[in-house]
Amino acid sequence: MHLAQLNIAKAKYSLDAPEIKEFVDNLDPINQLAEFSDGFIWRLKDESGDATDIQAFEDPNIIVNMSVWKSVDALKNFIFRTHHRDFLRRKKEWFDNIPTDSYVLWWVPEGHIPSIDEALEKLEYLRENGDTPRAFSFKSNFTAVDFLEKET
Repeated sequence: MHLAQLNIAKAKYSLDAPEIKEFVDNLDPINQLAEFSDGFIWRLKDESGDATDIQAFEDPNIIVNMSVWKSVDALKNFIFRTHHRDFLRRKKEWFDNIPTDSYVLWWVPEGHIPSIDEALEKLEYLRENGDTPRAFSFKSNFTAVDFLEKET
């Protein structure tokens, strides 16, 4: 099993606004850093190389990021132990607070590429049910074994 993740953010500004330029200008380097990180498998992107033009919500200021990793530790290492961490620390400069869960993790079979619809269903499930083996956050410690046991 591999780990899929979706995270969403509501931009305070249009992505072509000068106030968010530093974030936008660093999308390519951070995405490349992810792709070369240990345990990276796949990430959602369109023809431009990122996912900022993919509209998963009615609100055009909500952007999505989705990827698949070999493990929770691989994803955590990228998020919290690379240059990505520096941008995560500054997210309040560029993004509004989302009062509900803004990210979700879930287990997928090896080779499975999740769809946006699947990811949004997982996020909604987490919002409605809290952390479970089916959809969870970093606060929980659900393993692929927990997921498989629940599904059988």
